[in-house]
Amino acid sequence: MACLSAIIKWVLPILVALYGVYYWQFIASRRYFNSDVVLDGKTVIVTGGNSGIGKTTALDLARRGARVILACRNLQKAEDVAKDIKSSTGNSQVVVRRLDLSSLQSVREFAQQIIETEDRLDILINNAGVAVVKEGSVTKDNFDFVFGTNHFGHFLLTNLLLDLVKKSALKRVVTVSSWVHAFAPEPNMTREDPNVANFLYPHLEKYPSSKLANVLFARELAKREKASGLISTSNHPGAIYTPILKTSMNRSPIWGAMYYVFSPFFCFYVNLVNYVVNLLNLLNTVNDSKQSEHIDTWRELYTENEETVQVEKSNKRQELYKLIKLSRIYCHVHFVHVAATVKTVH
Repeated sequence: MACLSAIIKWVLPILVALYGVYYWQFIASRRYFNSDVVLDGKTVIVTGGNSGIGKTTALDLARRGARVILACRNLQKAEDVAKDIKSSTGNSQVVVRRLDLSSLQSVREFAQQIIETEDRLDILINNAGVAVVKEGSVTKDNFDFVFGTNHFGHFLLTNLLLDLVKKSALKRVVTVSSWVHAFAPEPNMTREDPNVANFLYPHLEKYPSSKLANVLFARELAKREKASGLISTSNHPGAIYTPILKTSMNRSPIWGAMYYVFSPFFCFYVNLVNYVVNLLNLLNTVNDSKQSEHIDTWRELYTENEETVQVEKSNKRQELYKLIKLSRIYCHVHFVHVAATVKTVH
C-alpha cells in the first residue's frame, strides 16, 4: 500500500509532466501540408511505396493526379497497395515495377525498363530503406546490407534516371534520410578489414552511416546540378510508427515480443531523445567539448553556411569525395552528367 501511495505521489506527476512536454513540443506544434498543388500529367517514382511513409506519399501523390510508379521488391504487396490507392483516389495511373535495391543488377534492370517505357520522370523519391538486419548480412554485391541498400542502391538509381528527370520542368530528387545520421561514426573508407568483417568496406555499415551517406549524396547532387535547375533535397520525416520498426525488431522471438509490448511508446521515446539531442547540440555551441567531435566531422561535410566555407577546402571535405568516388566506381557510373543537353518536358 505504501508503495502504491509513493507511485501515485511521485511517479504519476512525473509521467503527467513528461506527457505534457511531449504534447506541447510534438503534438500541439504539428503543422500539416495542405497545399492544393495539382500534379496532373506528372510522373513520380516512389521506392518502397508499398508500406509506411512510401505508401502514404504515393497515396497523396495519386490524389493530386500524378502517375505514380511504386518501385518495390515485394510485387504482390505492391500490387495490393496499388489497387487500394486506385480505389480510394480514382486515379488509375498507379503502376508497380520490381526493384531490389540490394542488387545493383536489379537497379539497372529497373532503370532500363523506366527509360524504355516512360517518356518523363518529374520526381524521384528515394524512400525505401532497411534499418536492422541479421548480423553479417550482405548485398548481392558484397556490401553491408543496410548501407548497400540505403545508399549504393539509391545512388545508382538516381544516376541512371538523372537524364530523364532533367527533361522535366520540375526536376526533383528527394532522398529520405534520418536524424540518426548525426550518430554515424568517423568516416572510414578502408576497402578490406578482416578484423571487422569479410565484406567490402566493412566500416561503411549500419543505419546511421547509410542515412548520413544519403544526406551527403543529396547535397552533392544539388551542388553539381545547380546550373541545370535540378533540386535535390534530403529530409528527416520524424519518428513515425512504420513497418521499418517491426522489420528491425523481428530478428528473434524476444525482439519480436519487445516490439509488440514497447512499440506504442517508441515514437514518444524517439521524439523525446531527438528533443534532448537538439538541446544538447544547442548547448554545445558555447563550448569546445570533444563529446560531439565525430558528429562535427561529418556535419561539416554537408553543412553549407558562412562558418563552414573553409571546410570546403579542408581535408575533411575529401572524405565526401572519397564516398562519391567509391560509389561511382562500384556502381560503374559517371556521377552526374553536368554537360548533358536535354529537352525540357513541361
